[in-house]
This record gives sequence, structure tokens and C-alpha cells, in this order.
Amino acid sequence: MNFGKVDDPTVVDFSIPADDAATLRILEREIDDPLEVYVGCAKWNKTDLKDFYPKGTKDELTYYSRQFNSIEMNSVFYNMPKAEQILKWKDKTPEGFKFFPKITQSITHMRRLDNVEELTKLYCDAISHFEEKLGVCFLQLHENFGIKGFDKLKAFVSDFPKAIPLAVEVRGKEWYRDKDVWNEYCRFLETQHTANVIVDTAGRRDMMHMRLTTSTAFIRFVGCNVDQIDYHRIDDWVERIVQWNKAGLRQLSFFVHQNVEKSSPLFSAYLIGKLNKRLNLRLHVPAFASEQKQLF
Repeated sequence: MNFGKVDDPTVVDFSIPADDAATLRILEREIDDPLEVYVGCAKWNKTDLKDFYPKGTKDELTYYSRQFNSIEMNSVFYNMPKAEQILKWKDKTPEGFKFFPKITQSITHMRRLDNVEELTKLYCDAISHFEEKLGVCFLQLHENFGIKGFDKLKAFVSDFPKAIPLAVEVRGKEWYRDKDVWNEYCRFLETQHTANVIVDTAGRRDMMHMRLTTSTAFIRFVGCNVDQIDYHRIDDWVERIVQWNKAGLRQLSFFVHQNVEKSSPLFSAYLIGKLNKRLNLRLHVPAFASEQKQLF
């Protein structure tokens, strides 16, 4: 993932900003539910996750889904998913595994949310076949989709099936510059029970807005492939997640991307190990990464 990539990440201030004032209000837990945690990568194919799979692995998803409990599905961004394929993927994964599919680019980037009712229905009908293994769908808008499209975004989110959890990622810089629009946007997501995606990447620190709109935190972490920096960044995220958990966080979805994707499993596993210790969880630590001495 090259979004937000910079030539020299050592000059970037990667510190996590303070939470937006509204976040603690959102996190006030009414029911003492246990925290659900999903950590994974964006892809499962051997080409990108080189050296992750043991020699002789025949089915990548089957192996991946027994190491991680979730996947951020970028594959369905490029092509409209079909029910038959969804069922095949679902049947290869164990109980408790979750898919977090991105909404197809024909809806978001090609038609830019214009006249997408039929396409959205096709998409939702297909991904609904994940059934209990469907996590949160996420709508990622193009960087040039600005605040002039706010009404289209409102209409899309309002009409999106309420039975399917949704998260939204706006990339246009003006969403973050215009504080009045930003606050209106966040309040709208609250009314729709829609998560506000946080993106931690070097070149777009404005997307570290720390404004949750539901008690689900959906975080997309983009490493800079400088190990000592990325490990420290994950350590900082663990501290913030611990704070959010105390405040009432109900679900964490955290997906690790790297410009060199083959290291994504390693950093994902590092995060899992840290969360297990700090939150007394029992998430499986991937076998590939647990053998790496630098993890713990």
C-alpha cells in the first residue's frame, strides 16, 4: 500500500494525537460486553506475503485464516464479488473468522456514488453470504472526492442496508481542513451508527483524526518499513487501545499494511502479542511470526 508513502519517514512525527473530545462520549459503554478484537492483513496471497506460508501450502486462505482471525479484503474492491466465490471463501475459514470487505471501486471510484443503487444491491447481496463471518464493510472514497459530494455520501450511507455494519474512509484533504464540515460529517456518521476509519500513514497525518463515531475502532495502519519506527508506532497504538478499552471500546478492527507487504504478518503478530499481554486476551499468535525473536 503506497498511500501516504514518503521518501524519508525518519522526519515524520508519528506520535498519536490526543483523542477528539467526542470520542470518550462515544465510548461510554452501557453494557459490560467483552472487547472483540480483530487483527489481520489486507491480503492473503503468497506473492504479497512472501515467506509467510510454510513450504507446500496448497491453500493460502485456509492457512491464513488459522493464523489470523480476520482479513481486510481489498480483492473485492477491484471486481464485483459473486455469491459463489463468497461461499467458497467462507467455507475455507474456521469458526470465529471475519471478513472485512472493501466496497467495489465501480461504486466508489468509477461512479463516485452516482446512480449506484443497483450496484450496491448486487454488492450487498453477494457479501451477505459471508453470514456470521462478515465483519464490517468499508467505503473508501477517492482522494479527489471532496466535500461537494457530501450529499451523495449522506444518501449512500443512509440507504446502505442497516443489517450490514459499515465504516467510511474519506481521503480528500478538505474534509479535515474544514472543521465545520468535519464535525457535521462525524455527527452524521454517529446518527447512522457508522464507523469513522482512522488511517495511520506517514504522508497523511491529518487522517489520524482520533474521532470515533461508534464504539468500534476501525484502524488501517500503514508501515513505513523502518522496523524500529514501526514497532514503536504499534507500541503507542497498544497504549491508546488500552485507554479506549477502559473507556468502553466494544470492538477493535486493526489491519496492517506495508509498502513491502511481506512484513505485514510480522507486525500484525507483534500487535497481537502485545494486546494479549495488556488486555489479557488469548488471540492466536501466528506461527510464522512467533518464531521471530524480535517479537517479544
